[in-house]
Amino acid sequence: MARVCSVTGKKPHFGNKVSHANNKTRRRWLPNLQMCSFPSDILGKAVRLRLTANGIRTVEHKGGVDAWLLDTPLSRLDDEAKVLRKRLEKVQATKAA
Repeated sequence: MARVCSVTGKKPHFGNKVSHANNKTRRRWLPNLQMCSFPSDILGKAVRLRLTANGIRTVEHKGGVDAWLLDTPLSRLDDEAKVLRKRLEKVQATKAA
């Protein structure tokens, strides 16, 4: 599984660890990914996403996972989020009809 946030798109960063003797060895900084579940009012169950701490704050600021998914353009969503959005739209269409 890739270490990428579904909301912010943050990925691991690469660089050098520099010792006191100025020896350089490669290292990577990983994003603060958390597996969290958000209640979905439209689906009626919890939705699990792997997000950074900043991504969790973004989803909650937008008003929940349903509002975030429906307001975000498809071009900014990753594959997992696109599948969730299509499920949300499908359930919304059946409830409206």
